[in-house]
Amino acid sequence: MFKKISVWFLFTLLLVNLWSAPLAHAADSITTTDVDEYVKQYLDQNGLPGAAVVIVKDGELIYEKGYGHDSEGNQLTANTKIGLASGTKPFTAFAVLQLVDEGKVELDEPITSYLSNLTISDNRWDQVTVRHLLSHTSGLPNPTIVGPAFTLKEGVERLQNWELKTDPGENYFYSNANYWVLAYLVEQVSGVSFNDYLTENIFSPLEMRDSISLVNSGDIYHETSIPQGYVTLYGTAMPWTELEKMFSGSGSIFTTAHDMGKWLAMHTNSGKAAGGDPLLSQSLLEESYASQTKNNRYGLGWSLSTSGTKPPRISHSGSISTFQSQQDIVPSSGYAVAVLLNSFTPTFEHAYEISSGIINITEGNQPEVGTSLPKVADFSLGFLTILYLVLGIRGIFRSKKWTVKRLKHPIWRYGFRLIPQALPVVLIGWLLFIVPTLQNNSSTTLDAFGLFPAAMILLVVGFIFGLILTVLRIFYRIKLN
Repeated sequence: MFKKISVWFLFTLLLVNLWSAPLAHAADSITTTDVDEYVKQYLDQNGLPGAAVVIVKDGELIYEKGYGHDSEGNQLTANTKIGLASGTKPFTAFAVLQLVDEGKVELDEPITSYLSNLTISDNRWDQVTVRHLLSHTSGLPNPTIVGPAFTLKEGVERLQNWELKTDPGENYFYSNANYWVLAYLVEQVSGVSFNDYLTENIFSPLEMRDSISLVNSGDIYHETSIPQGYVTLYGTAMPWTELEKMFSGSGSIFTTAHDMGKWLAMHTNSGKAAGGDPLLSQSLLEESYASQTKNNRYGLGWSLSTSGTKPPRISHSGSISTFQSQQDIVPSSGYAVAVLLNSFTPTFEHAYEISSGIINITEGNQPEVGTSLPKVADFSLGFLTILYLVLGIRGIFRSKKWTVKRLKHPIWRYGFRLIPQALPVVLIGWLLFIVPTLQNNSSTTLDAFGLFPAAMILLVVGFIFGLILTVLRIFYRIKLN
């Protein structure tokens, strides 16, 4: 009797283990301590203030955690709001595809069929379709300087004097303007604001309770309690105010790692929310992951990895002047990763690098944290700044002697010799003081400084000493004559 019970007991244990093995493997196939060690080492090596990460697999949350601190001294957690920047675009595309699913929008219909009042100074605009906008093949440019806008309607109205760079559908050209127009399309077709549409049709069904979408980056400080992000400088980071711009649809979502886990869980579970209800048809979901461009670079709201990337992934990165994000889906393994950073580095996409390292861990590999290239770049610029400072001070003390040596030169020749000091003054002065005023845009000289602090410090030093040397040499020329 005891032997029979033992045999059945062992047989039952075997069945239970076989039945539960796939679920246990999904949760235990990565060692979370490896993720912790890698992320902490990366942040320390690169002088980053904080990060929040989330990992899902086949629709299930595997791991989420925050590291470091925010600009108010609080510990970063998986529930800290951080800007997705251009990581917003997959959400905007998803909203448009939901309207396609409902039969309210056609992918290959001209955008003017839905937005007849939106015109630009180019006859080819009538050929631009919804698919072209989603895949960045509309031909719309992506200018650095545009006039201010404080509503989505004002934002798209700025396009009226624009011209297309290429024929629609011909070439991939990334442009935030494509997604301003798509957000406006969602508003006009759905009858509710773009932000409300996201809340009602994506955030709420996925229970993304801490996710919001703004219209203008200035709303971060006027309408929310989100702390300032950082900009990196010489291997450290300093709090900075976000550059003000209208970014609805292109970079407007602020969310948490926890909420991003729900978003990515849906994408790794055939478009279904936690309750099992699909938010988008399987065919359109797969279409969004399929290449729409000749260079196979972009789908409908998603970037597609190149052939050399292993494992291949469906992704989107994002950065504004104080936040950075990366979201990756790995179809071959069922894993998906999101990394949110409360800082911006102009010379490197840290969020992408951290996400790639975590994906390596999910593949059974051990990522290495290499030399911090941004530190190398910043300290190189710092060395040039010190060198320019020393030479500038030396030049000031030698200005009189320099002038005496060239006192007999004709005025045109003397002026020609001033060009090496005067030209940088003109060019740097134009960048720092004129560019922020072009087209009445919202940026300031401080905003320009925050885009690349180490480079801007070098330029400011060059401007100051170039101006002083030019003025002194003109002064001594007049005085000694």
